[in-house]
Amino acid sequence: MAEPDARRDRAHEAHRRPSTRAERWQSFARSPLLPATVIVLLVSAVAGVFAWSYTYAFANPTPHRVPTAVIGPPDAAHGAFLTGMESAMDGSLMVHTYPGYAQAREAAEKQAVFAIFDVRQERTVTVVVSSASGASVAQVVEQAAQAVGKDLGKDVVVRDIKPNQRGDPRGLAIFYISLAAVVVSFVGGIQLSVHARELGAGARIAFTIAYSLLGAFAIVAVVDWGLGALELPFASVWLTLALTMYAASAVFLMFLVLVGRWALIPTWGLMVLIGNPSSGGAVSWPLLPTFLGLVGRWLPTGAAIGAIHTEVYFPGYLHAFPFLVLTGWALVSTVVFCVLRDRRPTAERAVAAPPE
Repeated sequence: MAEPDARRDRAHEAHRRPSTRAERWQSFARSPLLPATVIVLLVSAVAGVFAWSYTYAFANPTPHRVPTAVIGPPDAAHGAFLTGMESAMDGSLMVHTYPGYAQAREAAEKQAVFAIFDVRQERTVTVVVSSASGASVAQVVEQAAQAVGKDLGKDVVVRDIKPNQRGDPRGLAIFYISLAAVVVSFVGGIQLSVHARELGAGARIAFTIAYSLLGAFAIVAVVDWGLGALELPFASVWLTLALTMYAASAVFLMFLVLVGRWALIPTWGLMVLIGNPSSGGAVSWPLLPTFLGLVGRWLPTGAAIGAIHTEVYFPGYLHAFPFLVLTGWALVSTVVFCVLRDRRPTAERAVAAPPE
């Protein structure tokens, strides 16, 4: 009886003894309080970064580099107008001279330039813009040209060779459908991880392809057939959006095997905090801060918007780059997921499992 009494006394003594700092930390770390505290801090930080990224990109868009075509002889009038435009647009013009309108128009169709200045007439300057290339850039160029023409005593005639469709006068619908595709896709990836986490890698990819194809079809059908906001080349935009959805989902899968239960954080940061403001959809690339204007084209949202804009408004001048970007994200992310999932079989289970 003496030995059980001694053990009981030691247990009572340990219970009465104040816990050390290390013991309190171990108890806290093993409880749900640690991940809950981390989530509180992360949500607070992300809220501030979210507000900063969108305000930084959209609140006061200013020209940084605007490729422009100029037609006309290099005389005094030519120079005076360009000098005035440079001043009005804070030195952001990147001037390319063309011998005639046909060559300048082709450059605009290829989206190599955002505006054409025809200064061949003595009293009149013709400014040709392309709202489909960037409605915000077209507006800035038109306002600056009107002000410079007034200062120089010249008439300024503005023509829009690629206006946005009637159902989308501000040119934002393509941004919205690309945003919907990206956000819904990685949310779908999260839901598969929570509710169907026992799926094998092949089955997981198959179901991801399935909801990418069906989701993209639903988006295009609603925007074109349902709302009539845009007349879309249905098959090409559908497949581009499906590739976008799969690429975004695959990025989540990649982060899932890299960082486990916290995969949503880098996915959200890449796709939403950086990808959306830098995409060129709400504010065109020439008006974005330089870093965002460069990086956006390499991310899925920016690549999707670039590809769909070209399919809708410039079908004769498709560029391979945005499709290669989307394909690259999809392939690399899928390979990382398949390789590391076999090496870290518990990574996906950790999304829904509570901490031990």
